Amino acid sequence: MSAIWPIALVVVSNILYQICAKSVPREMDAMASLTVTYLVGAVCSAVMFFVLNPGGSLLREYGKLNMAPMLLGISVVGLEAGFLYAYKAGWPVSTASIVQSAFLSLALLVVGALLYQEAVTPSKVLGVVICLVGLYFLSK
Repeated sequence: MSAIWPIALVVVSNILYQICAKSVPREMDAMASLTVTYLVGAVCSAVMFFVLNPGGSLLREYGKLNMAPMLLGISVVGLEAGFLYAYKAGWPVSTASIVQSAFLSLALLVVGALLYQEAVTPSKVLGVVICLVGLYFLSK
């Protein structure tokens, strides 16, 4: 069960995320919307830090920072803005995530191999091919 709950959290959160991203008013500026999103996210993260780490110190944790959390912040803005603009452009919620996931699976197969020496197995390649075939059928 310990390996399942993080993926379940991602799936449930992503469903809520996609619904909310699609529901941001079309006439609202995406970046203005994201300022509210990140303010709420920062408050939730701080509350969860103290719930999960009673007596913990955010300042002590900040002392352990490297560039990854900052770059993650920039990449998250790109992810969020990309979906907001995709939905404003008329992408259906039922396909936008699937299309990006298919291309992402291909890109991460390469990233995993080049940066982390992960094996590129025939089954992984077949999985990516199936994703790309799925894109063909989604476009019909």
